[in-house]
Order: sequence, then structure tokens, then C-alpha cells
Amino acid sequence: MRLTRREIMVGGMAALAGGAGLRAFAATDMALGAAQLTTLSDGNLVLPLDFLIGDLPQAQAIEALAQHGITGDTLTPPCNLTLYRDGTNTVLFDAGSGPGFMPSAGHLAEALDAAGVAADEITHVLFTHAHPDHLWGVLDDFDDPVFANARHMIGQTELDYWTDPATVDTIGEARASFAVGAARRLDAIAHRLETFGPGQEVLPGIMAHDTGGHTPGHVSFEVRQGNAAVMVVGDAIGNGHLALTQPDWASGADQDAEQGIATRLRLLDQLATDGMPMVGFHLPGGGLGRVERAGDAYRFVTEV
Repeated sequence: MRLTRREIMVGGMAALAGGAGLRAFAATDMALGAAQLTTLSDGNLVLPLDFLIGDLPQAQAIEALAQHGITGDTLTPPCNLTLYRDGTNTVLFDAGSGPGFMPSAGHLAEALDAAGVAADEITHVLFTHAHPDHLWGVLDDFDDPVFANARHMIGQTELDYWTDPATVDTIGEARASFAVGAARRLDAIAHRLETFGPGQEVLPGIMAHDTGGHTPGHVSFEVRQGNAAVMVVGDAIGNGHLALTQPDWASGADQDAEQGIATRLRLLDQLATDGMPMVGFHLPGGGLGRVERAGDAYRFVTEV
């Protein structure tokens, strides 16, 4: 496998946490057999620290985060989308935030343009899950589909959850807008939406794996060309600090904390044992790297 990194500077000003600045879209390219995998920045989120800490002992969590240089009361995780081109299909994993979530995110159009790919060249959009930063980018400012020529594919469990009218009343007040927004967008693309189950090869060389916990039907995708493979993990490994150094701690970002822990431990063990590269949606350095064991915990290494 061959890995290259580049920084693409896209003109224009974008709203950033703490002020305005020039937006840099980092792209990481990796040769996967005869195919190419590219990570593209959709910007970043700005989240309250409590969103990650959840029910953890606050002092202990804050101390652990400080060891990673994370202080203050907000987090600004990057959003890394994955583009895969095998000569036949041009596949986008997740669709980004679009214009309706946060001003610091929703910049996929600029990143695709910088990579030389038009939205109408995308043949497939595969969703890890239906949170706003992964789904809401399917519609533009006028509520028209962004990827007009693409087949859209989502796990059946995930689709059932977000289209269930009861979800908005059971998901909790903080996430109620997630449910409303997901249902509206999934309805808008229903005529072009296909479903799959875990363990299914959704496209040649792309296998869906059950990694539920962050959401009920969250999936990760194993992308394989011959002996080369990458795991696109979405938010199953949600960040580059506590998720690896304290993988058995509950994450406030997971809808089912206990299932999230079990999934995270299993996935980290698999990735470290197999030495398989992965792409994490909110991990640093474009999200592409390897998991290595570090005593009883793990570390994320961006050199593949």
C-alpha cells in the first residue's frame, strides 16, 4: 500500500470556532491495490465537552483529556469523509453535514472540488449511520439531492430506527432534532435508497460489519482489494483520545454506552491484531492510520 498526504487550500473564508479563518481541506490518499482511497475534510464540529464526557466522573475525564492537550469546555473534532475509486465505482462513505447543521462543517463540496470530483460523478453513497454530520449533506440549500446520479445505501436497522415515528420521543431531548432531521432527509431520498444487512457485501470488495452502539444500526465498512484492506469505522471509534486510551469508558456520544464499549473493544482488538489501516470520521490527520497496542490501551498512528 502506498500513502501520500497533501494539504489543499481552498479559497474563501469559513466560520471557525473562536473566529473566522481560511479553511484548509486536508486530503489523505492511499493506494489500495489498483483502487484509490481518499479522505476529505467536511470541516469540524464544535461540541460541548459534556457531549463526550457524559456520565463519566468529570474530574477524572478532564484530567485524562488534559493529558492529550484538550482543555476548556468545547471540543472541535474534525469530520473526515472517505472517497473510494476503483475504476468502475466512485463511492462516498457518508455525506457530511450539509448547510443545516454547523457553520464550521458542511464543506464537502469544496473538498470534492479540490480533489477534482464532481458531485454527479459519485455512483454510490454508503452511510455508516444517520447522525447529522454523516447524513444531512445529502440535500442542498433547496432540499434537492446533492448526489443526483448516486445509489444511496444504508443498513436496514439504522433506517428502521430513524424512520420510526417513536424515535423522536425516545431518543432524548438533546438529540430530538437529530431524529427530525434524519427522518426528513431519509424520506426525501427514499426513492433512491437501498438497504443492506451486516455481513453483506454491499458492493464488490466492500463488506458491511455490525458496529452498533453509537447508534442502533451503526455499521463499518471493510474495503478490500486483493490482500490490501481498510476499515472505514465511522464513529465506532469516535475520537483519538479517550476512545483509545480509555476504550472501556462510556462515551457520552454513544446512544447505547454499553454496546458502544463492547463494539469499540472488539474493533480495536481486531484492527491492532490484523494491522489493518482504518479511517475514523473524527480522528486526526485526515482520519487514516493504524491502531497499535500501548500496554492495556491503544494509540492511533497516522503513518500507514
